[in-house]
Amino acid sequence: MADETPTGIAPAADPNAQELVLQSIYIKDASFEAPNGPNLQVAEWNPQFGMSMNTTGSTVADNMHEVVLTITLEAKIGEKVAYLVEVKQAGVFLIRGYAEEEGRRIIGSFCPGVLFPYVRQAISDLILKGGFPPFLLPPVNFDALFQQSMEQARTQTPPAIN
Repeated sequence: MADETPTGIAPAADPNAQELVLQSIYIKDASFEAPNGPNLQVAEWNPQFGMSMNTTGSTVADNMHEVVLTITLEAKIGEKVAYLVEVKQAGVFLIRGYAEEEGRRIIGSFCPGVLFPYVRQAISDLILKGGFPPFLLPPVNFDALFQQSMEQARTQTPPAIN
């Protein structure tokens, strides 16, 4: 009987426990441009695609971090831009109890991985609503991209002067 918790009283939570919880997800910004419309005079729809991706993170409150995954996709037929779409997919994450390095990895790799399916769907929807054939972004390995960016940052950091 001594181990029982009285009804209605929860045991005290460990203040040092690790927590990672998605609080909200939303589109922060979106744009779609089709300067030549979907009726480009081409014999075959075979565009060249260019894509750029960026992730940013900022602290919005104690242990609350906004992560924004920005993807820009451009489709060109020859020299003509068929469409240009950019979506900034954001999420607010509660991140508590992790070491600094682990926190960076969560913000730079895990959180963008959570946001990716949402930005992928938003981009696909914009392209379809613009009158163009369906397009799905290919899968992205955010762990590998994060590791690559960390290695690149290490090689670009000038050595300390003693």
